[in-house]
Amino acid sequence: MTDIIRLLPDSVANQIAAGEVIQRPASVLKELVENAIDAGATAIDIYLKDAGKTQIQVIDNGCGMSETDARLAFERHATSKIRESKDLFSIHTLGFRGEALASIAAVAEVQVRSKRIGDELGTQVDIAATQVNGQAPVQCPDGTTFTVKNLFYNVPVRRKFLKSDSTELNHILNEFKRIALACEQVSFSIFNNRTEIYRLPAANLRQRIIHLFGNPMKQHLLSIETETTLVKVGGFIIKPDYAKKSFGEQFFFANGRFIRHPYLHKAIMQAYAGILPAEYIPGYFIYLEVPSESIDINIHPTKTEVKFEDEQAIYQIMLSSVKQVLGKFNVVPSLDFETDNSIQIPVLRPDTKISTPQIAFDDSYNPFDTSGNYRQEQRERNNLHNWESLYTGFENENRQPDIFTDTGAENEPASTANAHFQLKGKYILTPVKSGLMLIDQKRAHERILFEQYMAQIVNHSSASQQNLFPEAVELSPDELALWSELRDDFAVLGFDIGPGGGQKVNIYGHPGETGNKNPGVVFRKLLDDFRHTETDLFESRRERLAALLAQESAIRYNQPLTVEEIGHLVEKLFTCAMPNYSPTGKPVMHILKMEEIEGYF
Repeated sequence: MTDIIRLLPDSVANQIAAGEVIQRPASVLKELVENAIDAGATAIDIYLKDAGKTQIQVIDNGCGMSETDARLAFERHATSKIRESKDLFSIHTLGFRGEALASIAAVAEVQVRSKRIGDELGTQVDIAATQVNGQAPVQCPDGTTFTVKNLFYNVPVRRKFLKSDSTELNHILNEFKRIALACEQVSFSIFNNRTEIYRLPAANLRQRIIHLFGNPMKQHLLSIETETTLVKVGGFIIKPDYAKKSFGEQFFFANGRFIRHPYLHKAIMQAYAGILPAEYIPGYFIYLEVPSESIDINIHPTKTEVKFEDEQAIYQIMLSSVKQVLGKFNVVPSLDFETDNSIQIPVLRPDTKISTPQIAFDDSYNPFDTSGNYRQEQRERNNLHNWESLYTGFENENRQPDIFTDTGAENEPASTANAHFQLKGKYILTPVKSGLMLIDQKRAHERILFEQYMAQIVNHSSASQQNLFPEAVELSPDELALWSELRDDFAVLGFDIGPGGGQKVNIYGHPGETGNKNPGVVFRKLLDDFRHTETDLFESRRERLAALLAQESAIRYNQPLTVEEIGHLVEKLFTCAMPNYSPTGKPVMHILKMEEIEGYF
């Protein structure tokens, strides 16, 4: 029997490594920019084509490479950052595994041009699918330029699974933010299809955050600073009133490296408990400094997962530090009053008639009379009369009826307005032949609005409610880039938006179904949700945007509805093509069958 175990060819081994390190264009950008920072660059320029799927170019002014280094850098496990095993426990660089360039060269066409300071000429190396196609001297500026073209061109299955340009660009910008926040002393610029997205000068941390997330962030940053023998905690947390329902402004850094750490995130969530509603996520930019020997960063190829030596103690330090900051800036209320049962004080209206109060008294009562003429029975009758008068005028002709009254025949469907009932401001109950139907009022309205928006898209019949005055909204650079890409899609849904100069846009009109909500708030919420929703649920980005607009415009929970409003909502729901599910696939209704109800008794 012949031997069956053999060594893999380098090309296959590199593609396997690429599967661990290079998942999408954002992975390439991360590795190249981290190498530039490790090379001492103070200015890094990034140029993308088609969100990196066609080309990624990274230009830095770092130390550059010699002819030998430029060629050797593409070999597996070739690195200048560690020499022996003990170096793994004292790492101060971003890249160190020596797999990144070999992995990139295995699945793309790569060209590197590099020149050291003081050398007359640089060197150029061309590699495709791990094969070196040439190396020659070249005239180029100091530093290094990496150009990566046609990612996954030789692995069509991997390329097929890349998402749309907007989704891939969003992943790239997420990686870019993590690097830019960790290296505020480095200036960055990034372009996509010749459109500038960010131009960040070297700055302090606060300025870097504002440059990345826009001027509105300026008023919501709270400084955090704690130093112990175990860990030093610095950075900023975001005020609760600027929290969002989606992730995107949560950043942990350990010794200058972005990390993911669910355990420490839980500590921050606990610190905000009682301040934020359960569905909101606090934002933060937390920087941890620990001794290099007390952290293991070599447990995952992407180097974003780490292990601290004493995580429980750091958890408690994090929890107390965030609570202290929230208390210091009076974010935590000193007294927590219950407002559900608060007294409603009537408001004096201009047409209210004011009359002299009439004092009623019993003229037959004599406090000095001991004969008993003033009888207890008379006093009780007077009191009873007064109590009955308190209920005068409280009859409400529009009150919600009792749906459990006898309809005349068992299991007959209700056919009048008395068939609907709102429960806890969240559900609509209505009797049907088989039992009792429960409808989620918000999801039902989402389904109605979604199909209405989709009809507008198909028929090109968008309706826009014009603002009396245009509303100026300042966007972050990535929000502005996303709006530029989605401008026509917003217009189809009824938004009338134009550029306002700089990073501002002017909102001249908005869909009428948004009601009294601020158009600027709705618009920014849509941009934020669009970046963080799954694309697999929708066939097109317009359908995705229509679903998000329906979610934002729908009635809220705990919103009381009149009988007429409930009836109209139910009627519109059952004219929808798919009334059973919301646009995101969640159930809208459930029938509680009579057999199940009778089983309770």
